[in-house]
Amino acid sequence: MQDRRPDRALVIGGTLFIGRALVRRLLARGDDVTILHRGTKQPFAGQAAEILCDRNDTADIAQKLNSARFDVVYDNVYDWQRGTTAEQVKASALAAAPGLRRYVFTSSVAAYGEGLNLSEDHPLAPEDHPEDYVRNKAQTERMLFRLHEDEGLPAATLRPPYVYGPENPFYREAFFWDRLLADRPVLLPDDGERLMQFVLADDLARAAILAADTDLSAGRAYNIAHQSAITQRALVEALADAAGRRADLVPVPRERLIELGGNIFEPPFYFAQYFDMPPITQNTARAGQELGFEPTSWQKGLRRTFECYLSRERPAADFSFDDKVLSALS
Repeated sequence: MQDRRPDRALVIGGTLFIGRALVRRLLARGDDVTILHRGTKQPFAGQAAEILCDRNDTADIAQKLNSARFDVVYDNVYDWQRGTTAEQVKASALAAAPGLRRYVFTSSVAAYGEGLNLSEDHPLAPEDHPEDYVRNKAQTERMLFRLHEDEGLPAATLRPPYVYGPENPFYREAFFWDRLLADRPVLLPDDGERLMQFVLADDLARAAILAADTDLSAGRAYNIAHQSAITQRALVEALADAAGRRADLVPVPRERLIELGGNIFEPPFYFAQYFDMPPITQNTARAGQELGFEPTSWQKGLRRTFECYLSRERPAADFSFDDKVLSALS
């Protein structure tokens, strides 16, 4: 068997969460990795090269990538404060296009806008969708596939749902474990039957590499997730099992939680950060059939995440909003 030639890989956004998982995998398989980021330091100094650039600055990214040549670009960063538009992604895609084997773009299940058990051929959210994140992801995918059809850009897109795992920068899994380990009740919006679907960050990184290495993936989109969605109630119970605890669930009308000041985007969170959204679920068959992708088991992924949670220093949890709600219910 002929030895594989290492890829010259550019990772746009390789310093946090999904990006770290991806860079670790690329380095482990011997690829020549460059990280494009705008920070002052990156966690792979001495192992990966870097390009300092604001990916939203189209002129700067065109200049910085003009003389560089890569086999694969993994574009997995989104600017949550300013948004990242299709035109900003287009600038990096066109600048990196010469000699490129694959441009792997991390989109989101949110690109669909709404719906349950959606396959990749389902229409994406409309151009005038009111939510910036949804609109930007959908417009970017349409742009990349137009470039594929018109100019041969070898783009593939990944559509993950909620991403979990070690080093999650969002207050999600830790939100519940903070309460479970303190023997605190967990507030449950309404009856807790709203559906959610998940993917482990390391699995998403592995899927990105599979998309880069699979000939069929050019011009294709892939739903990357655990095969089945679960309810919010089942999520908390699974997190409790991973921690060896029993969940004390307190159902509260969603409207009441919001009325009392609870939020999903900014503190105080009533059900972790961004976790109480209208459900969008997906069919994952294509990723298995075309990429050979199989997710890590839910239980194994949660145990690995919980071990990381225990190993890291954490700020003291603030339960004041929980107490406010519980007091209002009494």
